[in-house]
Amino acid sequence: MISVNQALSQILDLVKPLDIELVELDQAGDRILASKIYANRDQPPFKSSAMDGYAINAKDLQPGAELKVIGQSVAGLGFDGKVSIGTAVRIFTGAPVPKGSDHILIQEDCIKSNDKIIINKVFDKNNFIRPKGGDFKVGDCIDAPLRLNASLISLLAAMNIAEVPVFRKPIIALIATGDELVNVGEVPEKNQIISSNNYGLKTLIETSGGIARLLPIARDTSQELKTVLNLCNNVDLIVTLGGASVGDYDLVHSTAIDMGMETSFYKVAMRPGKPLMAGKIGKIPIFGLPGNPVSALVCGMVFLKPAINVMLGKGKAPLDTENAILENNLPQNGPREHYMRAKMRFVNGTQTVEPFGQQDSSLLTILSKANALLVRPANDKAKQKGSSVKVIPLK
Repeated sequence: MISVNQALSQILDLVKPLDIELVELDQAGDRILASKIYANRDQPPFKSSAMDGYAINAKDLQPGAELKVIGQSVAGLGFDGKVSIGTAVRIFTGAPVPKGSDHILIQEDCIKSNDKIIINKVFDKNNFIRPKGGDFKVGDCIDAPLRLNASLISLLAAMNIAEVPVFRKPIIALIATGDELVNVGEVPEKNQIISSNNYGLKTLIETSGGIARLLPIARDTSQELKTVLNLCNNVDLIVTLGGASVGDYDLVHSTAIDMGMETSFYKVAMRPGKPLMAGKIGKIPIFGLPGNPVSALVCGMVFLKPAINVMLGKGKAPLDTENAILENNLPQNGPREHYMRAKMRFVNGTQTVEPFGQQDSSLLTILSKANALLVRPANDKAKQKGSSVKVIPLK
């Protein structure tokens, strides 16, 4: 039985960044940029006005000066003439600054009279001109890897980048195992339950950037499990649910070995989630998660999500943790690292956390109410209320 850190390290060594694909910009949101992007144009592509007002020559900037308005410049349609001493061009925000102008007189600083303006006694001396390339210039770089959020997508659009190189989304097969399981919507027999783990893991995979494939439930025979595993030829990762612990009806480990799996590890010192395995069948990594619902989801968060991050090009790293102040006393922890379902909140500006009293690995209702996992190291000493602890936010 190995530690969580050892297990995570070995899991992340089983996966690697996937190949790069080009996608249309309108499909690139929340994807991971795979290579650097360089601007091929300046923004703005011309000197532009930062305010509504009048484009003038700064030499005319005197209280009471009268200037003749000779035209206008609007966004998309500039003024082709030239501003000379004693003239002005009506201009609007974002419009090109005409030749001869080096100052934008804001409209509040003058009085318009027919085709003339008279500058007020008091006026703003800022020139309100945005320089060409003031936002970005040809050759400016967007580094990679980066998650393409709304701001970056907007920037790429302004750069006129129509296609974006991103890491391909990993395709992950989910295989629930067990004679006791039936699919959602079916009527269970007396000794059966609804298969829930695969649906929860599907959401976790897809919100983490992957593509989940729900395969048929594998019954508790080696032959049926092999049949379902043989459906996984065109996937990047196989995740089995249940059947990973020691017992007569827990066939995943032995069946995978029969199919040529090279085992990385089998069992981890953690709560919940001790029966966890990882390895490879041929070139395809396979993770065996526990059958208990909470155990499966917690292991998915701790191990599967970081593995997806690697495949998406985000690098090898555990989930981020934050500090929080404990709201109640906790006894000494046992020999396994414990991921306690907990409620995190802010109290008078301080982030606090309170673990739920019930921590049974079958209680999905408790996990559904939790917004954090309180991480307790193996053999952690008793903690008093007010102690600082590590938590993983559940976002």
